[in-house]
Amino acid sequence: MAPDSFSEWKEFASGIDRAAQRMAAKLPERLRNDPIMLERAQKLLIASTVRNGLKSLAGNRSYPSFTPEIGLLINLFQPNADTIYKSADIDARGVYRLRGRLGTVDIFKLAELGPDMIRTNKPSGARAHHDFKTLKRDAEGRYDVILSAEKPAGYTGEWWKLDAGTVKLMTRQMSSDWAKEIDPTISIERLDVPAAMPQPTVEEMRASLAELPDMIGNAATFFVDHVEQLRQDGFINKMKIFDLTNMTGLEGQFYYEGAYDLAPDEALIIEAKVPEKCVYWSIILTNDIYETTDWYNHQSSLNRAQAHVDRDGVFRAVISGTDPGVPNWLDVAGYQSGAVQGRWTNCSATPIPTTQVVKIKNIRKYLPVDTPKVTLAERDATVRARREAYQQRPLW
Repeated sequence: MAPDSFSEWKEFASGIDRAAQRMAAKLPERLRNDPIMLERAQKLLIASTVRNGLKSLAGNRSYPSFTPEIGLLINLFQPNADTIYKSADIDARGVYRLRGRLGTVDIFKLAELGPDMIRTNKPSGARAHHDFKTLKRDAEGRYDVILSAEKPAGYTGEWWKLDAGTVKLMTRQMSSDWAKEIDPTISIERLDVPAAMPQPTVEEMRASLAELPDMIGNAATFFVDHVEQLRQDGFINKMKIFDLTNMTGLEGQFYYEGAYDLAPDEALIIEAKVPEKCVYWSIILTNDIYETTDWYNHQSSLNRAQAHVDRDGVFRAVISGTDPGVPNWLDVAGYQSGAVQGRWTNCSATPIPTTQVVKIKNIRKYLPVDTPKVTLAERDATVRARREAYQQRPLW
């Protein structure tokens, strides 16, 4: 081999080390001697490498495909436990055909995104949103829509206008009842290029590899100090509005969040009146570096189909490390501090929940007398059932 063989790979490896240095520099001071958080920070780097490496392999703006954006294993940017996120890089000059089956989930939407913050390391809001549920579909639930800057001449089918600044499409499919609802499917085809994809040039492949280290560092470190900022702003065990208007927040979705910090014998009770009308709502936990707490092996998230709502219309959740034996337990999964985040989507009201810290042994004093009791066997069955249901969703 020539002396400079794999020189691009060597530069890539050097870039990964720079990404690790960025992580070490941004990790909050109070976490730097925590062996669990240090390992989690490295897991973030691995997740970012997987996510961006996958995009490098599949990302061709002339021949795009929808691949995982974030999720259970690519636990970046605090993914919602109920949402499957997919994305495809595109060229806004192209004409794209989207086809698939609608399914029965609560929400199935497409966002047009501008300059990708994973490349720029700067927030970028959505250029437009499209709701697949507004499309015509046949008896089998199949939809067919063209996405382009201008409607093709003579075309009479479903059409969505493509914003000139769009560089990426992202879909969200949000399910409340994982076991019963049917997830949608989607394919994307660019119509204004030949069907067969040409071999990428050496220059294109080099450029794709060269941009990866910065993308990996940007994605892994973007929110790693977010919980620390909540703490510094005084939002420990209390909630505030989280405005994602200038980022990639979902249209029609209201977010609230706050840090939590509990002693082993303490619990945080969160209460909110459920809006009279609401397409979707949920609450999740994250750890101190803003990874969503493992909702696959723990009941660390609840949504409108999973939660118990009391007779007075109030949703009451109990966050703690020990199971308090109530339906709406949010398991911190070993993280006695972290963050809470909730979503109200297309709802008639958007309340900010109230909070109070109590002793776990006294938890029943602060809940309605008719709050159901959940045994350890029942909790075990619930976790196994949610894991089974989640596995059967199309995660990849």
